[in-house]
Amino acid sequence: MNSLKDRAAAIAAEAARLGKPVYKEGGSKDTTFRAELEKVSPKVVTLEEAIRKTGLKDGMTISFHHHFRGGDKVINMVVAKLAEMGFKNLTLASSSLAGVHSPLIEYIKQGVITGISTSGMRDALADAISHGLMEKPVEFRSHGGRGSAIMNGDIHIDVAFLGAPSCDPLGNAAGYSRSENAKSICGSLGYAIPDAHYADKVVILTDDLVDYPNTPCAISEHDVDYVVVVDSVGDSSKISAGAIRDSKSPRDILIAQTAAKVIENSGYFRDGFSMQTGTGGASLQVVKYLRQGMIDRGIKASYALGGITAHMVKLHEEGLIGKLIDVQSFDKVAAESLKNDPLGHKEVAAYEYASADEPGSATHYLDIVVLSALEVDVNFNVNVLVGSDGVIRGAIGGHPDTAADSALSVIVCPLLRGRIPCVVDEVTTLITPGNTVDVVVTDFGVAVNPRRPELAEKLKAAGLNVVDIHDLRNRAFGIAGTPEPLKFGNKVVGIVYNREGSVQDVIYNVVD
Repeated sequence: MNSLKDRAAAIAAEAARLGKPVYKEGGSKDTTFRAELEKVSPKVVTLEEAIRKTGLKDGMTISFHHHFRGGDKVINMVVAKLAEMGFKNLTLASSSLAGVHSPLIEYIKQGVITGISTSGMRDALADAISHGLMEKPVEFRSHGGRGSAIMNGDIHIDVAFLGAPSCDPLGNAAGYSRSENAKSICGSLGYAIPDAHYADKVVILTDDLVDYPNTPCAISEHDVDYVVVVDSVGDSSKISAGAIRDSKSPRDILIAQTAAKVIENSGYFRDGFSMQTGTGGASLQVVKYLRQGMIDRGIKASYALGGITAHMVKLHEEGLIGKLIDVQSFDKVAAESLKNDPLGHKEVAAYEYASADEPGSATHYLDIVVLSALEVDVNFNVNVLVGSDGVIRGAIGGHPDTAADSALSVIVCPLLRGRIPCVVDEVTTLITPGNTVDVVVTDFGVAVNPRRPELAEKLKAAGLNVVDIHDLRNRAFGIAGTPEPLKFGNKVVGIVYNREGSVQDVIYNVVD
């Protein structure tokens, strides 16, 4: 055995080689943090204290998530406090924005917020942006594109402010609470996880501070710097507000029934298939008709992906869907399912959901996706962001991500909305490129992308009304008339990035 003297010399030599200090025994162990934790935790502070402690400065980027959708209370609360504290020239990077965020208009006018990065926006804020409210264009990305941009540094977040229905004093946060004091629930925090992991500083706002450890959690204490307890982070009754629409319209039902027949005869409707559906009326209805088709054929889906709804939960509970992979819970039923079924209902981060450069991204293994559209053009390009009047009124979401990665992408939309054609010569704004779209289902026929002739033959053989997309355009124009060209100004108010990070389109200001 080497002597203590020899070992000491060897330790010193190795420390010198590695450029490290040699360990020296100190005094008694430090129990300061434990003493603080027994009181509460040094991480638990007020919102103003958290803002000051993060070192936030003018010109920095702050981020938020939108899992409470129309019921979100965190963005307005935090930005109001930042305005009160005198901050200026901040960039707001939220996974999406809703009608509830109209108070941001005043903070933009005041110069508190001068940049926005998001997936979409609606109502008064979107209208004001469309009419040229901001000097800098808003940057729009898909959910997968945003996840990638945060990972690769295209979006650098200085401070993330993330609302959570439960959090313990060290920062373990979840989208639901198991305590008797629970005030809110939003389910998955998939769009908040990239922010928590990559932001320089992370502040969790919660309306239910629970005992340590809060398990299972979506966001780990490792990623959290401060915890702020507030009265309410969001109204859970409004997480299904906005684009989510469970329709009883005969037209939507007809489109949904047709889309289900397209899927059932596509060759991809087989045991172990995977699927995702959008949030529009017809796309949600498709799930109901596929359910009967699965029962009739004796097949089951391996997993359902994306924004999970009560419809998907029902099929999972009936044994027709093996697993639910949830990046956003679209209603309270889905949120409760995530809470109560940890083995069958999996929460994923945005980059695990749909990022193009993430090898394990779930969309890479997606068989079938059903998506809604505001407009489709004769080249199968899709617009889900800008209305036919040129006003921003939607969100990119995971639309281009899932269309690109799925084996079968089905777009459902009516031929007309009111007197407005939905099948047009050229979409107002390019969101999902036509080379990623396979089928367009309307109430007047099914158009198959010429890139998929084998699919067209299968659908014709099944008796479906397969038509040329130009015929759909002509029929729409024949009923409603040829639309007048929109009048735009010369100011770019929005930039649309594709999921790989290149500039795909721009949005000009509306001229009334």
